Amino acid sequence: MNIKKYLGMWAFSVPILAWLSYMGSFVFSSGYYSVLLAFFLMGSILAAVYHSEVIAHRLGEPFGTLLLAFAITVIEVGLIISIMMGAKGLETVTLARDTVFAAVMIILTGIIGSCIVIGSLRYREQSFTLQGVSTALITLTSVIIFVLILPNYTISHLGG
Repeated sequence: MNIKKYLGMWAFSVPILAWLSYMGSFVFSSGYYSVLLAFFLMGSILAAVYHSEVIAHRLGEPFGTLLLAFAITVIEVGLIISIMMGAKGLETVTLARDTVFAAVMIILTGIIGSCIVIGSLRYREQSFTLQGVSTALITLTSVIIFVLILPNYTISHLGG
């Protein structure tokens, strides 16, 4: 039982260490320190997902899944906004669209492709359930339409 306590301590200690190291970025400004901050950022994101997963497990099936989806969406939007605030000029015009496009391509080619290859190597034949595939494709299609296609047809601004 004590091992379980210690395994969960990283989820509390990494964000605190990340916050302290961020405060130290005003003193230190080297490339190595930026790499350290990037690792702490990744650790903090994993800790946030861990906390939301624990809460989702306690909530149960329908609300837990919604909570996890909301938490991951908030993290992704927060990262996109922080990147957009750091960039200057014309770079920010297409940054959100390019970020969502990159996420869609990673999902389609990276995750689904690796699942198909690993599953075919392990099981030789795969079966798909219609409910799981249709839910994933509907979600992905709505994101693609709202972010990549719809802005090209709005008339509030020239050029999409």
